Amino acid sequence: MKRLPNLDPLRFFLASLVLLFHLPQLSANQGLPYFDGLPIFHRGLEAVYMFFVLSGFLIIRIIYRAKIRGTFSIRDFYIKRILRIFPLYYLVLGFGFFFYNVILPYLNIYFEIKYTWKEALLYNVFFLPNVFAKVYEPGGIIEILWSIGIEEQFYLFIAPLLFFIKTKWILPILSALLLGYFILYWSNIFEVLRNYTFVFFYLFTGGVIAILEEKKMLEIFKRRKFFPLLVCLATLLFYFTDIFMFEPLWLRSLITCLLFGFFVHTLAFNNRGVEMNNKIINHFGSISYGIYMYHAIILNAVVFLFLELEILQNLNKKLTVFLMLLLTFAGTILIAHISYTYFELYFLKLKNKFRK
Repeated sequence: MKRLPNLDPLRFFLASLVLLFHLPQLSANQGLPYFDGLPIFHRGLEAVYMFFVLSGFLIIRIIYRAKIRGTFSIRDFYIKRILRIFPLYYLVLGFGFFFYNVILPYLNIYFEIKYTWKEALLYNVFFLPNVFAKVYEPGGIIEILWSIGIEEQFYLFIAPLLFFIKTKWILPILSALLLGYFILYWSNIFEVLRNYTFVFFYLFTGGVIAILEEKKMLEIFKRRKFFPLLVCLATLLFYFTDIFMFEPLWLRSLITCLLFGFFVHTLAFNNRGVEMNNKIINHFGSISYGIYMYHAIILNAVVFLFLELEILQNLNKKLTVFLMLLLTFAGTILIAHISYTYFELYFLKLKNKFRK
């Protein structure tokens, strides 16, 4: 399948927002200088939500097109998802447990462990890292895995559902699930959904947009020259200003579902020929999974250096903030590149055996 344009740079942008979100938080927690005075430093969670929309958009599009060809296989789908997600997921998970249970005690740094090994394995092996993160507060390196759990849970549900229903019913059923689940999530009936951030409606949104595009039902937006500009402008305003940070939260979520869905669609299908072809940025997008997964590890390492090295402690505040940001970004990108090239790529190549 031909790779859609502009989505790799989007992945890199979103992963960078998550890093910008966490850096000042950890710095402030450790008493180091930090800067978070711009709205862009507070959009990490919303960046993950757009990741969910993008994931639902791509995954459901893949499944839908495979069903039309008559080649969709649940087995092959899960094997390809496992090869993409599990190697890095379990590597970071294992390192996280080692870091908080072995490395920090060795360095005489106190960190409260609230879980048993049985609980840790139960939640994280059986696709509930979001619940584990909320209940046990296991530390940032492990807590960021909550979003991977949401994706895993969605895949467990969506593949059998789309396999067994007829192609003509996919759009109405997904639309009904989107609407019904959104109402259920923001009602007071099942508060557990909000407590553990089961935000599946973002993934459903991406899927509905993908099917609408496949059915040529979004052509009206493509004929409106102002529409892609409006969507891109609104998205930039969302991430760089506070004008969308209003109450109630359900209304903000509704707006972000629509905005993020149409933004992904605009970049991929309604971009008026504008395509990001920079090899470096596209490569950063290709390794964005690693950037997301490793950034908390690198961030902890950088903070430790600034806490322990006297030469770094004597820097002025502005230089400290700049160097921490630079070192965290550079270190994360470097490690993600090495991981992708020498670790993840081995498993990604195995996916070719399961392509129809």
